[in-house]
Amino acid sequence: MVAFILVMIGISTSAILSQVLFVNLDASVTETASGLQPRVVFQDTADEVLESGRFPAGTLLVMNSRSGYTGAVVADEGVRALSSDDLGQIVDRLRTADPTAETVDLPNLGEYLVRLYPTPGSDAAFLVGLPLSNVTGTIGAILTTVALVTAGGLLLLAVVIAVVIRLGLRPLRAVAETATRVASLRMEEGDISIDERVPADLVDEHTETGQVAAALNTLLDRVDASLTARQRNEELMRRFVADASHELRTPLASIRGFSELSLRAMRQAQDDESRQRTALAVETTEQSLERIQAQSLRMTTLVEDLLLLARLDEGQELVYGSVDLTRLAVEAVGDARPAGPDHSWTIDVPDTPVELAGDASRLHQVIANLLANARTHTPAGSVVNVSVAHEGAEAVLRVHDNGPGIDPSVASQLFERFARGDRSRDRKTGGTGLGLSIARAIVDAHRGTITVTSSPGDTTFEVRLPAKPADPAGAATA
Repeated sequence: MVAFILVMIGISTSAILSQVLFVNLDASVTETASGLQPRVVFQDTADEVLESGRFPAGTLLVMNSRSGYTGAVVADEGVRALSSDDLGQIVDRLRTADPTAETVDLPNLGEYLVRLYPTPGSDAAFLVGLPLSNVTGTIGAILTTVALVTAGGLLLLAVVIAVVIRLGLRPLRAVAETATRVASLRMEEGDISIDERVPADLVDEHTETGQVAAALNTLLDRVDASLTARQRNEELMRRFVADASHELRTPLASIRGFSELSLRAMRQAQDDESRQRTALAVETTEQSLERIQAQSLRMTTLVEDLLLLARLDEGQELVYGSVDLTRLAVEAVGDARPAGPDHSWTIDVPDTPVELAGDASRLHQVIANLLANARTHTPAGSVVNVSVAHEGAEAVLRVHDNGPGIDPSVASQLFERFARGDRSRDRKTGGTGLGLSIARAIVDAHRGTITVTSSPGDTTFEVRLPAKPADPAGAATA
């Protein structure tokens, strides 16, 4: 398209210049004729007329004088008279030429612009012409120059466009190379991290290619974050399965051992029918069944906790209603006192109820789990304080104790499933390690937050939940 435009411009320019040069040549013919008219009257031959003055090279003069037709032309070496043969051919050509044509191709002279003018004082006429060679030469030079300039311009334009395109597509090449390297990574399994990115100097939000590079980097950041989250979830799942297996293996082993003990005692009693052996078998079987029942309850609790977590993850298990958080805190502390008589339990609640929309039984479970956690991980004589407050649009519950605090190495994983402050897995408390994770799942399901801050002698669990406004009418007006 650019080449076509340049060619059209060259052709148009040449046509305009050709027209201008032709007009100038016609004016030159008229001017030359004006200079020849007074001389034609007093001279007998054309060569004498042309020699009587200074006329442009190539000037042609044909006149009808007393001696007949004469003609001459101004050549480089001087005025040259035309022979009778030349004159005859010129006259014949003029007779046969198209009367509408502005130029005539004359024999032995070339193409001429000719005009016929009357001779002053007589009925005769004379013909004056100038060659078109200057015009055609000028036009040829112009066309050659235009062609060379157009070709050079096109070549320069091609080089500039190639450089601009190469520079403009550099970010796209970097995007393609980055995408190729990322595509070669194996992402089926294992710890995967995508470190490939488009270089920062090629990311420009003001250009389309730069925006593509920025979009790819953003996509890779998100994919990398997703892969990291997937890896973490896989690790949590593996640890969860291992911990759940460990939790279930212990009671199952106990149930198997006590059942085998009971069966052995019964067989021995059958072999020895003495009353003493029968009594011992009954006593052993009774103890074994009690242990089997305890371990079964422990497994049932674990399975129910796991099912509760699964349902909470799916957004189930919540029955919403109006909940008085103050009353739940008072009831939970009342339940905790008999379970921890060697602890000091205090409560700080406002005079007015702190109400919210939620599942009362599940929120009671949150408070109970926090109190059980405080009772389990603090020594006898520790003080556990429960406080409830209405802060802005949130209901806030805090459980504080003055125990030894939480090990910083496990603080970040405290709300994970099967997480324990005691890595030795001591079973004296009978806990499953799911209490705090259940508490967080319930709080998350209520669109709240649960956090912990801990230092030796000062540990506080804080639960924040969306609360009903203390003044509904005022809230509606606002």
